[in-house]
Amino acid sequence: MMYRLFLLLVLGTSITAYAAEPETAPSGVSANNYSADLAQLYRESRLEDPRVLMAFARAQAGREREREAFGALLPQVSANSSFNRTSRDDERTREQYNNDRYALSLSQHLYNKEAWERYQKFKDLAKQSEFESTDAQAEATIELAQRYFVALASDDELELIMAERRATQKNLDRVNALYARQMAMVTDVLDLKARVDALAAQEVEARNQVRLSREALAELVGRPVNERLSRIREDVELQVPSGSLESWAERALNASPALQAQQGGVSAANAALREARGGHYPSLSLGLSAQRSNVGYDNTLAPRTDTYVATLGVQIPLYSGGSTSARVRALYNDQITAEQQLEGVRRQVLKETTSAYLSIQASVEKVKASRNALESAEQSSIAAEKGFSFGVVNAVDVLTSVQNEYKARRDLLKSQYDFINGLLSLNRWAGGLSESSIENVNQWLAQNNEEARALERKTTE
Repeated sequence: MMYRLFLLLVLGTSITAYAAEPETAPSGVSANNYSADLAQLYRESRLEDPRVLMAFARAQAGREREREAFGALLPQVSANSSFNRTSRDDERTREQYNNDRYALSLSQHLYNKEAWERYQKFKDLAKQSEFESTDAQAEATIELAQRYFVALASDDELELIMAERRATQKNLDRVNALYARQMAMVTDVLDLKARVDALAAQEVEARNQVRLSREALAELVGRPVNERLSRIREDVELQVPSGSLESWAERALNASPALQAQQGGVSAANAALREARGGHYPSLSLGLSAQRSNVGYDNTLAPRTDTYVATLGVQIPLYSGGSTSARVRALYNDQITAEQQLEGVRRQVLKETTSAYLSIQASVEKVKASRNALESAEQSSIAAEKGFSFGVVNAVDVLTSVQNEYKARRDLLKSQYDFINGLLSLNRWAGGLSESSIENVNQWLAQNNEEARALERKTTE
């Protein structure tokens, strides 16, 4: 019993002394030397993310196709000319001469339902491309933020595991020394060694996750992300955004880019159907032409003449083998498909908006609960160390309390990350995600080391 009490006193003294040495076993994640934040990576990804660049190119292509269709409604003007050198031989004479022809023509649709509805179709498709581009950029922003905070969580996990492993290894060394002098029980040695081995395995996996998370960021910004990342300040108060769930849902139905893009698709499908039906309608066109020529029959030389022609043409479709009607029926079904896709997107927008709003509410409560849990874990760790020094608890109990403290810290950080991801997702589905949204979140990140190390001091004081 005396040797057991002596062992507990020695280990209690060592753990208490160890807790007073933050440089050898920091209980939090250091924020030193962070040089990259979310806004910086966001700006880089706008220039490097292939999805963003493709979305912009598709929007540009949609605008140009609209302009192409509009051009078909405008007057079509063409000019042509020819120059001939003719040599003519017969039985008695041989002659050579030059002649030329110049012509200018203009044609204009006066009534062409197909051409007009085709323009309306591409106009709606251009709007759809614009909203799809906006939604694609918003989706890329959400993924960047998620990968950013996954990388932070991976850094947290690695540093916390390393800190816990160093603490456990130091106490294992002390117990081994006592065991060599037959002053410690073998069960204490085995328990501590098992914990060290488990932490070593966890550290290997954590290092791998850090590398994987950085590679995921590099995929979006187009370069290796090796600098340390800014983390959330300790003094930030996270709150549920103003407005009820119903108001956010209504905002999403009115402003969601995904929903607006699909509405453009429905309008384009309607225009395509009207275009196909226009194949049954007559068309009316006007043609004007002017010609100057001295070319006669069979390229003979003729007096120079000026000719002016005005044409009013009417084309009435009578029968096309049933292809026009078949096309109308096919596009009618395409219209139904587009309408059902719109309904599916509408339901998705409502679901995602509701999920994001409820997740934000839960994250705010979880942040508060995690702060309380961290304070309780810190107090429990301090009490366990004191109890250990008096022989009330054993070494494994103290190490378990330290492990619980690290877990509480990790849970607090994760709940903060979940809140920010949920907030950005809510803004995305409500159509309010922009660069200013990223800048607002970036203001919550530490701009210097002191702001980010507030959590660390609580467990080292």
